[in-house]
Amino acid sequence: MYKVKAKQGTNISRSFCGLNDPRNLELSAKYAKKGGMISQIALSITSSPVHTVEYYMSLVDKVVAFGADEICLKDMAGIGRPAFLGRLTKAIKDKYPHIVVEYHGHSGPGFSVASMLEVARAGADYIDVAMEPIAWGMVHPDVITIQAMLKDAGFLVKDINMDAYMEARSLTQSFMDDYLGYFMDPSNKVSTSLLVGCGLPGGMMGSMMADLKGFHGAINSSLRNQGKKELKLDELVVMLFQEVEYVWPRLGYPPLVTPFSQYVKNTALMNLMHTLKGEPRWSTIDKDTWNMILGKTGKLPGELAPEIIQLAKEKGMEFYNGNPQDAFPNELDRFRKEMKENNWDLGEDEEELFEFAMHERQYRDYKSGVAKQRFTAELEAAKAKANAPIVITRPVVEMPKVDVEKIIAANPNAKPVQSTVKGQLIWQYDIIDKSSAPNIGEKVEANKPMCFVQAFYGLEEIKPAFEGKIVAICAKHGEIVQKGEIIAFVE
Repeated sequence: MYKVKAKQGTNISRSFCGLNDPRNLELSAKYAKKGGMISQIALSITSSPVHTVEYYMSLVDKVVAFGADEICLKDMAGIGRPAFLGRLTKAIKDKYPHIVVEYHGHSGPGFSVASMLEVARAGADYIDVAMEPIAWGMVHPDVITIQAMLKDAGFLVKDINMDAYMEARSLTQSFMDDYLGYFMDPSNKVSTSLLVGCGLPGGMMGSMMADLKGFHGAINSSLRNQGKKELKLDELVVMLFQEVEYVWPRLGYPPLVTPFSQYVKNTALMNLMHTLKGEPRWSTIDKDTWNMILGKTGKLPGELAPEIIQLAKEKGMEFYNGNPQDAFPNELDRFRKEMKENNWDLGEDEEELFEFAMHERQYRDYKSGVAKQRFTAELEAAKAKANAPIVITRPVVEMPKVDVEKIIAANPNAKPVQSTVKGQLIWQYDIIDKSSAPNIGEKVEANKPMCFVQAFYGLEEIKPAFEGKIVAICAKHGEIVQKGEIIAFVE
């Protein structure tokens, strides 16, 4: 997989384990380097009594021994305290000056800007930022703010190309207007200090609020039956955060990053449901959370509470002390066999095979067309809920640039060559003389590039499916052509 990603143009492999278990990181580091990539190991940052500088440096020692080239401080919830992050960065750079350190911090609870200044002063090499309209809130700070802050602090930072910034911002806004914006919870655009105590990543706010809204009615119904006061949604949010603070240390302080943040949140949510009904805590713990508790996904940073250990014993469960990687067999051959049976293309360098193996359910939905149907239906439902304007598309009949009927009359067997994308037509690259369109009568070979179109993502080769001679040129060199536009006729 790493060789494939390197060929696709990705040169840094960022690997992280939500539990910071080096056994889950060793092979990633070694395979990334073997595949020709830079191995960057991410430390899942959180704030707890067990997550000290010494704790993280112990992990750094191990991953550097594995061959890691870079260290990323992955502050996914943004709750790493700025001074602590500065001390950790300095400790890494003092002991391993050749190791690149990158900081990745979200804005959720509001520490991120201060944290970025602290790690920069401590010697960090890179800082992850975002740009509006998807910045701040639960995401990274915007690059403009961080650039100005670092420049004022005496750092040598490049100026921002504001024309490029505004173009990228416009493209992002367009994508949000058409698709993404309908699925973004408004709370994701707002920072909240309530995340400081519970430590949950801001990206979970949307799903958490959806969960609470779903349970809200059932909880109040239960409270009414008990003769108790009903709760507002805001009151439930605070109670859930408090329950997370109760649950987290008792489950061994797993860093609150995917998927372990979901496990802690789900356990806290079920505890809240049960206690409000007058039932005991820990009545419902899902299978994935039990796998984490039992050590099947890696070693927990802290100690489990005695009540959790006792509960596992009562259920006849056994704790696992082996290497979590041993529980995952190599099933690549199974996926390869199925793809061949379905006549699915393995892709260049088997990239489709790796996609199938990594995202099995999503890939099946994609190949069957279910994913597109589901997305279209969900998008239309979201637009209807948001009272979005209804867009009616009418066919537009455009007059061709050339007289097609005249060309066909003169060359009855001529076939059109059409552009496959919108962009600038490049007939040839002539490094000595001026580039121009080919001459009438020049030969064209089937399935070989006849010309190029400079699309927004790069050059697109135009390959006719037939051979022959050019009998008509319908578009000039350097012109902007539309997708499907006829650029020439070949006979």
